[in-house]
Amino acid sequence: MNILARKSACRSVSIAAIALLWMSTGCVVGPKYHAPAPPAAAPEYKESPSQFKDNGPWTVAQPADAKLRGKWWEIFGDPELNALEEDLNINNQNIKQYFEDFMEARALVREARSQYFPTLSAVPSVTHSRTSANLRGATTGTATGTGTTTGTGATGTTTTIATTQLQSTLYSLPLEASWTPDLWGKVRNTVRNAQYNAQVSAADLENERLTEQAALAEYFFEIHGQDELQRLYNETVEADKKELELTQAQYDTGITNEISVVQAETALQSAQAGATNVAIARAQYEHAIATLVGKAATNFSIPVKPMVTAPPPIPVGIPSQLLQRRPDVAAAERTMAAANAQIGIAYAAYYPSLNLTGEAGFESSAIGSLVSWPSRFFSVGASLSETVFDAGLRRATVQQYVATYNANLAAYRQTVLNAFQQVEDGLAEVRILSKEIEQEQQAVKSAQTYLKLEEARYETGIDPYVDVLIAQTTVLSDLQILNSLQVEEMTDAVALIEALGGGWDDSQLPTPSQVTQKSAAKDTAIQ
Repeated sequence: MNILARKSACRSVSIAAIALLWMSTGCVVGPKYHAPAPPAAAPEYKESPSQFKDNGPWTVAQPADAKLRGKWWEIFGDPELNALEEDLNINNQNIKQYFEDFMEARALVREARSQYFPTLSAVPSVTHSRTSANLRGATTGTATGTGTTTGTGATGTTTTIATTQLQSTLYSLPLEASWTPDLWGKVRNTVRNAQYNAQVSAADLENERLTEQAALAEYFFEIHGQDELQRLYNETVEADKKELELTQAQYDTGITNEISVVQAETALQSAQAGATNVAIARAQYEHAIATLVGKAATNFSIPVKPMVTAPPPIPVGIPSQLLQRRPDVAAAERTMAAANAQIGIAYAAYYPSLNLTGEAGFESSAIGSLVSWPSRFFSVGASLSETVFDAGLRRATVQQYVATYNANLAAYRQTVLNAFQQVEDGLAEVRILSKEIEQEQQAVKSAQTYLKLEEARYETGIDPYVDVLIAQTTVLSDLQILNSLQVEEMTDAVALIEALGGGWDDSQLPTPSQVTQKSAAKDTAIQ
């Protein structure tokens, strides 16, 4: 390599080094992101049972700062529910879809990071060419052809027309490189935007997981509530059959009239129809659970198990901890961070961009000498581009992303407000329902006493059968209401746990460096 070539190569290396240094220390345009301040929170929830003197039997777990952890459904102490939740975590297709969306978001981070580095490409080529035979003028090289000479008399002037053809073959083995240094932070903001969006996707995954888990628990308590309702109807049918037998016997002996027999038959038939109708809701809940755990409803079943129970004490913690426990709040906050980075990307368009290009390799007309040292060649270059006029495009783009950020800020605040509302709603529902259930249980006892007294009066001939029928209807109605309230109390307890974020907290959200890591092979394989 001669001295001029060495100097040129040294200058190229120096330019690249300076550009790399600028990329690593250059400025990042655009606003700096600051997470929004959380709203001021009271030391305790307004609807917490501890705020009321007469709040029924349900209460929250102590100490006050306790929190749900891990597999929250285990708080209900039901092995069947535990097994179903484990199946859901493995086989639920909605969760799998959100997981793949998260994998896609992680891949987009690595795509954005690739802009930090030069693009290298190898373009080997072979070119064979031949010149036209109709070109005028002298040519050199291997050629074939004929020539003619004409004279002009005594002067001896002649004109020669060359009809030679030149053929050549060129072998080239170049390595091309291009690089745009991140002078103004556009790439860095692009990477941050992708990282924050990946965190949003991770939070969405956890929110979907919690939603599916809560839906399963609610359906589980609903289906066993239907089993309990079925038991109540079955007992009512058996009682009505005995009443019909008694009434028929009294009619046969002339004690009562035919109207009483018809009324007893009507009561029995109505109870039988109600008992049959319960199967519809049970079947639908069973099918819904099958879908949640990733199984076909056709070959899935849940054993009949009449069950009504009161929810256990739930650790609700304190309001100031809520925002760290809700994955949807975390997703809303990370969406704001991504929008802020997008503003920085838009601001970078105001500044010039530097593009460095280089090419080096071997070039020869003979394949045998292609990779020899004399066949080497290289070229380097740099270009600077700046938009002079864009009719307000850049300004409008910045305004667009600023508006997007402000909209995301409003969405974040609304998500926070919804979170507090849902927790307060859940606390009020479970607390008030526990008291209402106590009252309804007393109503059931009174109705059952009323029925026994009325049956005794009917059997002694004091009252007509219609009075017994009214008492029976009252008992069945109160039992149905009690069953509905008990199921609602359990499903509201699940909804309260969901509102509290389950066992999740923001420490489980992957960091920007974690979402940048390459996925394991098993995570990227086609399912």
